[in-house]
Amino acid sequence: MEGKNPTIKEIARRLKVSVSTVSRAMHNNTRIGLGTRNKVHELAKELGYEPNTQAIFFKQKRTFIIGVVLPYIREDFFSAAISGIESAAMLNNYTILFGQSYDDIETEKRVVGVMRKQRVDGLIISLSKNTNKYDHLTAFEKNDIPVVYFDRVPVLQNVNKVYCDMERGTSEMVEWLFAKDLRRIALINGPAKLAASRDRLQGYIKGIAKQKLKVDMQLVEETDFSKESTNAVMKKFLEMKHPPQAIISFNDYVHMDAVQYATQHKVKVNKEIIFASYANLPITAYTKHPPIISLEQYPFKQGERAMEMMMKIINEKVSHQPPQASHYVEEVPATIMVH
Repeated sequence: MEGKNPTIKEIARRLKVSVSTVSRAMHNNTRIGLGTRNKVHELAKELGYEPNTQAIFFKQKRTFIIGVVLPYIREDFFSAAISGIESAAMLNNYTILFGQSYDDIETEKRVVGVMRKQRVDGLIISLSKNTNKYDHLTAFEKNDIPVVYFDRVPVLQNVNKVYCDMERGTSEMVEWLFAKDLRRIALINGPAKLAASRDRLQGYIKGIAKQKLKVDMQLVEETDFSKESTNAVMKKFLEMKHPPQAIISFNDYVHMDAVQYATQHKVKVNKEIIFASYANLPITAYTKHPPIISLEQYPFKQGERAMEMMMKIINEKVSHQPPQASHYVEEVPATIMVH
């Protein structure tokens, strides 16, 4: 036995019982007497027996691994989200296989391709900023592997997704700013390809329209999330004959770049121009000029709910239960946080 992993056959030989008896005893099958079950467990522990997980996975047609792909783990939002995903996975005896797209669609394709070949039981993904085609993801469904999108979700209807209602949240944010007697409100939005950008824009338009004012689209600009792109937007805003009284940034990272540019150009931040943002990341509390208000998106909860949705789909599939819905959609309410 030295140098080898003990097997069920070895346990059966020593106890002079059948292999099937040992297998049932290991799974605490009540068809096997308690005394025999105890002897099997005691000998297995003595020999250092460990189940052959690959054989178990093959039999159950599951790997108990969920693939997770995020744009960047370095961002506080996504690191909190993956903590929520992993927490829910562990409660269901699952582990995760993690990869980053680095906000690049080609990298995203390669990463999810590897995960599909590894036969993960499901994929949870927050899309890259450039993802506008989904063939590499619909391939999972063709292989009977469920996909759950979260936060950065596609505009497709028939998909499983968890996200915050950015449209309503943005509208409420605009209303809050108007209540502070701020009329020229600008929006630094994300890339138009992102559904999250479209939701923010629609919420912005609705919020302005509620004030019975015409939307000035000169006050709406896009950033590709780079500092250079955000700086170019800020340059345009500050050079206007009538600069914005308030600026809403796509997220807290864009906010920090925008504020840095503003301070470098002698703007009295949150006095001459009020800044608002999304995500309410803890890091902003340590900056000199945090946003006056931020829309809390609950990344941990989003990640947790995405994994819970995945477990529901997998359990329905394994138990051969008819699914309660063709696809599952959940909105996590966003909350305005005033600082």
